[in-house]
Amino acid sequence: MCSHTVSGTVESPAHVVAAHPEQGWNLLCDGTIVFDDSGELLPDGRVVAPARRLVAA
Repeated sequence: MCSHTVSGTVESPAHVVAAHPEQGWNLLCDGTIVFDDSGELLPDGRVVAPARRLVAA
């Protein structure tokens, strides 16, 4: 896993190390799994819920 350091006020972003678009997810170098629906599974097990847009009927 990469360690990203803060340089001034700008943090270097994690980059994709394994892309699986056919399955709908990518693995970032910091161990985060990012899903196509915008949800995330963090290396410490925490979950970031997907951002869902409400669609008017």
